[in-house]
Amino acid sequence: MRGHLSPFIALLFNKSLTTGCFPSEFNKAMLRLLLKKVELDASQLKKLQVGVKLIIPVQVIERVVQNRLHVFLDSNDLMPCSQSAYRQYHSTETAVMKVCYGHMLLAADNGQMTALCLLDLTAALTHRR
Repeated sequence: MRGHLSPFIALLFNKSLTTGCFPSEFNKAMLRLLLKKVELDASQLKKLQVGVKLIIPVQVIERVVQNRLHVFLDSNDLMPCSQSAYRQYHSTETAVMKVCYGHMLLAADNGQMTALCLLDLTAALTHRR
C-alpha cells in the first residue's frame, strides 16, 4: 500500500511547497483532554490538559519542511554555533556542557565567580496520549 500512495503524497507535498499552499482539509486536528500524569484523578479539571493530534499528512509535511530548513540553514552557515535546539546531535545536555566548559571554566580561570541554575521542566511540557 505504501508504494502505491507515496508518489501521490510526494507530488502533493512538492506542489504544496512550490506554491506555498496547503489544502485546508489537512489542517484539521483532534483535541482530547489528557491527564497531566497517569496517577492523577481525572474528575478534577485542573489535572487535565489539552492534547492536540494533527492528521498524518500535516505531521509529515511539517517534518519535510523542517528537514529542508535545517539543510538550508546548515549549508549556508546561518545557524549560530551556540544554537542547540532543533539541531541534530545537539540537545539540552550539549548546551549545558558548552556553558559549563566554555563560559564557566573561562570565568574561573579569570578568577570570577559563576552560578548555574538548571530547571527540569519535562513534567510540565510532556503529556501522555
